[in-house]
Amino acid sequence: DGRIVGEGWHARAGEAHAEVMALRAAGSDAAGATAYVTLEPCAHHGRTPPCVDALLQAQVARVVFAVADPNPRVNGLGARRLREQGVQVESGLLAPEAHALNEGFFKRMRAGRPWVRVKVAMSLDGRTALANGESRWITGAAAREDVQHWRARSSAILTGVGTVLADDPRLDVRLSEPPSGPRLPLLRVVLDSRLRTPVDARLFALPGEVMLVSARPPPELETAHALRLASLSQRATVVTLQPDPCGRVSLPMTLDLL
Repeated sequence: DGRIVGEGWHARAGEAHAEVMALRAAGSDAAGATAYVTLEPCAHHGRTPPCVDALLQAQVARVVFAVADPNPRVNGLGARRLREQGVQVESGLLAPEAHALNEGFFKRMRAGRPWVRVKVAMSLDGRTALANGESRWITGAAAREDVQHWRARSSAILTGVGTVLADDPRLDVRLSEPPSGPRLPLLRVVLDSRLRTPVDARLFALPGEVMLVSARPPPELETAHALRLASLSQRATVVTLQPDPCGRVSLPMTLDLL
């Protein structure tokens, strides 16, 4: 009859999925109702039981999902199991919006890599700093606030060691107002081929994990690299990867790692 009897969302990995939360809110009103979800309901036992089982137990009559779940353990299975049990299943409603909402999940499922957002600010003449190398704000207050919101929605912030040496950034989230919903634990990642990050960098002083990604050094630099590794390993997780052809950290390998 058009009434909303329950709503829910998936707060974080390992906790109840959106379907289960909505069914709990609906209670007995879920029987004979239509469930609208962004992703095809899961049909496998992962960190939580299958959502398909919860929908069937609640006697939901119809399920409408926006997009199929690209997880190989689900893709198509959830819809098939529901149909086999007599539930009416439809898909495609608001599919573009669902893709935008879950772009990170889709990227990881299909490519095994995280979804990356790049923040770049430069002047009209293509400069990112003054001629003497000194950095100044280029973006306005509204753009800087947008960046903080994107950070709050991310699992990691990544930068290069050049930025750490020049600006000593905190790589944290600074919002003018507290964000709504749960906050993801933030991983701070520094691409640092030769482990030049200072041990007293500000990013080490904040709560949360720090990861330094370095490149395996040539033989003549192994001793210096080992000394820096011993020092920085007390402050961060240090990962050493095979270098790219230029001897620097490989970006594709870093994304595979993350």
